[in-house]
Amino acid sequence: MTTPLDTLLAAVRGCTLCAAHLPLGPRPVVQLAPTSRLVIIGQAPGSKVHASGVPWQDDSGERLRAWTGLDPATFYDPAQVALLPMGFCYPGAAGGADLPPRPECAPLWHARLLAALPARRLTLLVGMHAQRAYLGTARGTTLTAAVQAFAQAPAGRFPLPHPSWRSQGWMRRNPWFEQQVLPALRQAVRHSLA
Repeated sequence: MTTPLDTLLAAVRGCTLCAAHLPLGPRPVVQLAPTSRLVIIGQAPGSKVHASGVPWQDDSGERLRAWTGLDPATFYDPAQVALLPMGFCYPGAAGGADLPPRPECAPLWHARLLAALPARRLTLLVGMHAQRAYLGTARGTTLTAAVQAFAQAPAGRFPLPHPSWRSQGWMRRNPWFEQQVLPALRQAVRHSLA
């Protein structure tokens, strides 16, 4: 029996709205179920994820799973974890870095997808694009400041840096992240899935 969420997910996965702007073509990548109590909103799939079609199946995903304390079986269980990027398709790259998520994607799909999830949930906001959208983080506010103020974020929202290879240097410069943020993150994740 097809549910309204199944129909919506099929529409998301078949979306071609940005096709003209995507160097590898559209391949929307998303994971969620009506029972997902942990939502991870990231930026957009990278080229490896575009190739596999599996969200966060790259080095960044390994780092994010280590930060959260989640094993792959739990992380990839849509009944528990929703993986919802700001842009569902790989946007391409320039200057050695991935381009920002396409701006059309989140306004078109996020509200409808999030409405299908439990009201009581933990949402991890991974990177500045998600934080601007869901924390109202102003332009000019640094990612460091947003993450450092994690305890002041609205209930159910937890800002994180993007777990790319660049985060290793950032973590060395900001030891408070491992000392204060990661223990609080793991506790919040455990609580959300309990």
